[in-house]
Formats: sequence, structure tokens, C-alpha cells
Amino acid sequence: MEHKLSFKDYNEALKQDKLLGLKCKQCGTITVPPKITCGQCAGTDMDVIELSGKGEIQTFTTVFVPPEEREAEAPYIIVLVQLDEGPWIMGNLAGIEPDKATMEIMGKRVKMGHAVFAGDKYSDGDGARPLFSFGA
Repeated sequence: MEHKLSFKDYNEALKQDKLLGLKCKQCGTITVPPKITCGQCAGTDMDVIELSGKGEIQTFTTVFVPPEEREAEAPYIIVLVQLDEGPWIMGNLAGIEPDKATMEIMGKRVKMGHAVFAGDKYSDGDGARPLFSFGA
């Protein structure tokens, strides 16, 4: 089965502040990050699309005990954002100190950039992750 969008290509696009996803030709569902099949109908015929990276915070959590190799970053905020195009995606949140984050940030508009994080002993080098900031 052919991967229309590899995680490597997705990661490289993130490093250029581009959010790529897959749109199912069968049901129209947009999937991000990339998967080999549609999460809605399990179809495999999908097109690569570029998403706006803009959306609204649905929920968040503050990480106080991070995974290996990220200890120096803690605490930090991870948000779950519903993109304007529909799918939900997780990423870090910039622009607010973790101890200042309250329920007031839920529903706020954000736009995506990226941050590059050092890989750990389980990864294949550095990787990019979505980094959201307020305003869209």
C-alpha cells in the first residue's frame, strides 16, 4: 500500500510552517497527521492537501513531568486545536506562561507555526511539532 504522505514529508513541511494533511476521495474526511487509511471510512484513496493551520483551542494540559530529553522545557502547555478545516491536532502553545493558563484559553483562536525538538533515543533525529500562538 502506497503512503501518499510520509511522516518524513509531513515533518519537513512543518519545518516550513506548512501543515499537510490527507483528504479522502471517498468520504471527504481530512486526516492530520498522516495515516495510511482514512479514519472515517478506511479508504486508501486520498489527496495531499495543505491546511491553514488556524483553529480554536478545544482543551489543554500542562506538562510538568516531560518525556526524556525534554526535561529542560517543563513545564509547557499542550493544546488540542480544532482546525478551521475540521480535524483536531495537538501541539505546543506559545505566548503564555504555564502557570497563567486557565480555562479562559479554551475557545481562543490560534495559528500554527513550528518548533524543532531534539530527538530522543527512540527517534530518527530532530523533529518538528506544531507550535500554536494566539491570534488567527
